[in-house]
Amino acid sequence: MEQLRFILLVILFLTGYLLWKTWGDEHPTVPVTQQTDYIPSAASPGNLPALASPHSNIATNPAAVTSTAAPVASSSTQGQRINIKTDVLDLVIDSKGGDIVQAELPQYPKVWNTPQDPVILFNNLDDSRYLASSILVGDKGFPSSLNQQAVFSTDNTNYQLQPGQDSLKVVLQWQGNGLTVEKEYVFHRGIYAIDVNYRIRNTATTPWQGNLYSQLMRVNNPVVEKNGFTHAYFGASLSTADTSYKKISFKDMDKLKQNAEPLLSNPIVTKGWVAMQQHYFLSAWVPPADSNQHFYSQAYPNNLYAIGMMGPQIVVAPGQEETTQMKLYVGPEVNEQLQAISPKLNLTIDYGFLWPISTLFLWVMTRIYAILHNWGWSIVILTILIKLAFYKLSSMSYKSMAKMRELQPKMAALKDRFGDDKQKMSQATMELYKSEKVNPLGGCLPVAVQIPFFIALYWVLAESVALRQAPFIFWIHDLSLRDPYYILPILMIVTMFIQQKLSPAPPDPMQAKMMMVLPLVFGVLFMMFPAGLVLYWVVNNTVSILQQWYITRCYEKSIHKRR
Repeated sequence: MEQLRFILLVILFLTGYLLWKTWGDEHPTVPVTQQTDYIPSAASPGNLPALASPHSNIATNPAAVTSTAAPVASSSTQGQRINIKTDVLDLVIDSKGGDIVQAELPQYPKVWNTPQDPVILFNNLDDSRYLASSILVGDKGFPSSLNQQAVFSTDNTNYQLQPGQDSLKVVLQWQGNGLTVEKEYVFHRGIYAIDVNYRIRNTATTPWQGNLYSQLMRVNNPVVEKNGFTHAYFGASLSTADTSYKKISFKDMDKLKQNAEPLLSNPIVTKGWVAMQQHYFLSAWVPPADSNQHFYSQAYPNNLYAIGMMGPQIVVAPGQEETTQMKLYVGPEVNEQLQAISPKLNLTIDYGFLWPISTLFLWVMTRIYAILHNWGWSIVILTILIKLAFYKLSSMSYKSMAKMRELQPKMAALKDRFGDDKQKMSQATMELYKSEKVNPLGGCLPVAVQIPFFIALYWVLAESVALRQAPFIFWIHDLSLRDPYYILPILMIVTMFIQQKLSPAPPDPMQAKMMMVLPLVFGVLFMMFPAGLVLYWVVNNTVSILQQWYITRCYEKSIHKRR
């Protein structure tokens, strides 16, 4: 009875957890559009709320800002298109503003069987606008007008990283009012981080001073990858020297706008970054670790939201030159690349409260994958390793179950003796367990041990971009999606039935019937799980059957020898 209650509790927990996740997928929080004809652009305070004004939620002292203008994305591509191709990025830069207005990831198709249709992050479409912008804002000279972004020039409109070339530089230039500004993008082979460098030369007779703003802006239109019950975070986040990782949801931005509260209690930030997250993919601005930044967020009409930072003041004396730089990451959540940019940027990969186990699982699976080149077999080997690690615990549990099987005749005798007197039957059963030194919950241990590993592996499958669209064998083309033909759930039901046959049956016929139904309940529940997770459970059950058969047989032999 205790074992039945425990298993039912596990089912209730998993069902409730997954229903909550499913509800989150089907009911994303999307603020109501405030108006339909307003799209922000770099503008004067008369046309949009000034991000550096006391009425905004910029985490800084307004007096320190030299201009009330701040960077926001242009409403349409009016400048010249500059096309850039590397081995991992396919980009378009708009010469007006010099920002990336389109970013495709050729190595990550939207669907596994359409490689010609890549994932698109940055774009300038009305319903999914998602852009990164950076702009110098000063007291004069740049941009040329507060109502218009500067129009850059370049030597070429098509750039491509050639075979054998490790990096590619794209230099944009603007001149006016005694200033020459070069905005340089540096792309690296195999890397999604882009160096964004500014070089400012002052040929005027008076000093120029200003700040570099870097901002991410997107429409709150969640991108949902259809992989079962996953509900990944969709929104902004940031990090500082004092705050390793903090989510700033679009709902938070709405509240900040209403209350005019800063994002952080400390207005001056070092060793930080700002990011926009979606399932599997990320964009982030990362400044030099030693630079002071002022973080801000902004909720615009038309369901647009922005998070950004203002850099330290730059002063360029007459006849002098100054430089400033940032890094822009736009790509998949690859742990190694994120850590290389900032030690805390990989925290955007959310493995839940069991992240230490999830991280260990992914580390082990990555090493196995380096040998086998198949994530499905990596899951199989990982499952076997887990079972071997807990072999002693399993041995104790299966011996306890073998003892319980031996007690079946005595349990039947107690039932004949006490009949329907449940109180006396329960008391006599507990005395029998005590005299025979049997733990009735010992058989539950294998199930209990699996739960945290099951949840941890679930998050690895749900959040690791390496396993996105990862094939296994034959009909399984994506381990992060459900089995299209439900073959693995059926195999799981079969293995659970076999496990039940090897385990002692409950003395109550009604309980025995309920236990026989449990594999079907689990099978139906797991039909919508990622195939990789069901594969783990099938392999786990199979190895458990072999272990139980072997340990029970050894135990029975030892009993016969003693007799």
